Amino acid sequence: MRSLEYGDEEVGAKEIMFAVPSMVIGIGILFLPRSLANETNFYDGAVSLLIGGFLAVFFTWVNAKLASKFPGKPLFSFVPLLVPKPVVFVLKMILTVHAMILAAYEVRMIAEIAKQYLFDQTPVEVLSVLFLLVVVYAVSGSRVGILRLNILFLPIIYCVALAISFMNIAYFDYHNLFPVLTTDWNGYVAGIKQSFFSMQGFAILLFYIALMNKPKEAPKAAVKGMGMVILLYLVLFTTCIGVFSNDSTSTMVFPTIELAKEIQVPGGFFERFESLFFTIWIMAIFNTAAMSLDMTVISLRSMFKKLKKKNAIIIISPMVYLICMYPQSFIEIMGFGKIISYSGVLVAIILPSILLIIAKIRRIGES
Repeated sequence: MRSLEYGDEEVGAKEIMFAVPSMVIGIGILFLPRSLANETNFYDGAVSLLIGGFLAVFFTWVNAKLASKFPGKPLFSFVPLLVPKPVVFVLKMILTVHAMILAAYEVRMIAEIAKQYLFDQTPVEVLSVLFLLVVVYAVSGSRVGILRLNILFLPIIYCVALAISFMNIAYFDYHNLFPVLTTDWNGYVAGIKQSFFSMQGFAILLFYIALMNKPKEAPKAAVKGMGMVILLYLVLFTTCIGVFSNDSTSTMVFPTIELAKEIQVPGGFFERFESLFFTIWIMAIFNTAAMSLDMTVISLRSMFKKLKKKNAIIIISPMVYLICMYPQSFIEIMGFGKIISYSGVLVAIILPSILLIIAKIRRIGES
């Protein structure tokens, strides 16, 4: 195949590698240390995190392998080759609803956190609609443009996240990490579930690998991308436990943001470092929300062939806003997130695994 030209509507392995962490790293990383600290003792959450990460890497490979078997074919072009049409329609409905509620969840959470840390006098309704409008603007343009935007944003996000860990070294107490391996099996299993749920999002591979000019490189690139996620999660979790201890981390709503609040910059250059951190973190949530909304558009248009992209966005956007404003309390929002996590198991694990097995048995697709 010819080499990638940036004027073309296609991407390379780098875009896919960056797309995975850009989709996965969002709201979940802000409270994952708390979730792990609630289920495990001391630093034992790292064990659950690594096992959950291994599972995420495996199913990332499954999704990438499935999509790469059908070069240049979008998800809903090759699925009819594997299963009957009625099943295809149900699959389209499931993916449309899942992607839509995921986009709504990201929009609502960004509004809630922005109100708490940045705009305490601005109503959540206003913050939600403003953020949604920015996401809609991004999705209205080139699909490849969204993927390339990840390459611009992700290094900034990683630099700020790692800077937070580095700048908290003075407060780090390694005694908070010990003793290790004191958690019972139920705690480890619960921690693995929490870790794995926070690493979902690799279903985007089913949608975007079709844009690759060298799809055979997709599985390797996707696995590398998920490895970047595991490394960042592990660094931030280690820092939270070392700085706050397991008991304190388990009581914080957003331990990662609390890390940023601990930072004292000499000379008063930044009086509230968490505001800078959250401003940068909006990039991560924007990436997740944009790709979720784009997947919704793709799924909806696959059901209605004559529906134009602009019209699909006009139909979907108000629905996303209404869904994101439905929860009336933070507890309901978190419950909303759990529903998305469980639906993600169906969308990103069960369905791709079944489809890949069918493709292998029936020898459909390129090897």
